[in-house]
Amino acid sequence: MQKFDGVDFLEIDGLFSDEEILVRDSVRRFVSDRVLPVIERHNREGTFPADLIPGMAELGMLGANLQGYGAAGLNNVAYGLIMQELERGDSGIRSFVSVQGALCMYPIYTYGSDAQKERYLPGMVKGEVIGCFGLTEADFGSNPSGMRTSARKDGNSYILNGSKMWITNGGIAHVAIVWGRLDGVIRGFLVDKGTPGYSTKDIHGKWSLRASVTSELTFQDCRVPLDNILPGVEGLKGPLGCLNQARYGIAWGGLGAAMACYHEALEYSKTRIQFDRPIAGFQMVQEKLAWMIREITKGQLLALQLGKLKDAGKVKAHQVSLGKMNNVDVGLQCARLARSILGANGITDEYQCGRHMCNLESVYTYEGTHDIHTLVLGEAVTGIPAYK
Repeated sequence: MQKFDGVDFLEIDGLFSDEEILVRDSVRRFVSDRVLPVIERHNREGTFPADLIPGMAELGMLGANLQGYGAAGLNNVAYGLIMQELERGDSGIRSFVSVQGALCMYPIYTYGSDAQKERYLPGMVKGEVIGCFGLTEADFGSNPSGMRTSARKDGNSYILNGSKMWITNGGIAHVAIVWGRLDGVIRGFLVDKGTPGYSTKDIHGKWSLRASVTSELTFQDCRVPLDNILPGVEGLKGPLGCLNQARYGIAWGGLGAAMACYHEALEYSKTRIQFDRPIAGFQMVQEKLAWMIREITKGQLLALQLGKLKDAGKVKAHQVSLGKMNNVDVGLQCARLARSILGANGITDEYQCGRHMCNLESVYTYEGTHDIHTLVLGEAVTGIPAYK
């Protein structure tokens, strides 16, 4: 495997602070030294490399842009660069960190009580407490407002009934942030592993995100203490606020996968000889490489501006949608182009591009499908919602 020194056609590194570069390079080394040597085996076997969690925690990757409770307290550009480098390794690794921080720690940090924060966040920062986020249901993906999971108050508890589907980290989580209806209003509940009536079942046979745990959560008369409701938010804005945090990270992550595929294809094309010359010298290969570097460069500027807007408290949801849909699409197209440059070799897991291509098919769909984000942009520019 060729050493990865980054992809920076337009000298964008000069726009990052010294701290941001330091964070990125630390995670880049972690991915090269710890993730890439093992990820193909885990992808083949359909297993999650849980032994990487302590190292990720030690480098401050879990909840990296949160303040206090032992979190790294980084700005959002540095956080984005972490997501970029992790997805350069594998979408499943980035998904684990993204779910832990953006979908689990963030709602506790933002909507939780002081007691809930003290109970969960320090352990989550250390990777000792793993979380999952239960919003999607089998029949309600793009339309979460139709969820059927419900809760009712019964004495000193809430009783949850329902199920959630396609839940990253579900089978390994110590706590689930579960969204359901209480008296007709969507609320968030903290459900601890081992709570009677709460069970998980991992989903197997996946073509994509094979090195990630994906599960179904089931709640059958699951009794949750009254203190385990998130007191700071009501309605769909709670889970959607969490998803916006995750989508921001995915905007950077898509670039990481794109960079991995571009770098692999470029290095391969320089050494693959056909018709007595490297294929890098042929016009059709150069056109593909030029497209890849063009779109990666534009995506880098888009992600960086999103980070600056987010740090300034000015970023809007539809702007994050633009970043997520564009950069994941760029990553997926780069993976496909890289596969074509590698020819038959591109379908073997000796090379990365096929794994990234399969993974990105899921990333293209989750956290809001490409089509739904297209409609979000359509509403933003016309003022007319097409999905209502």
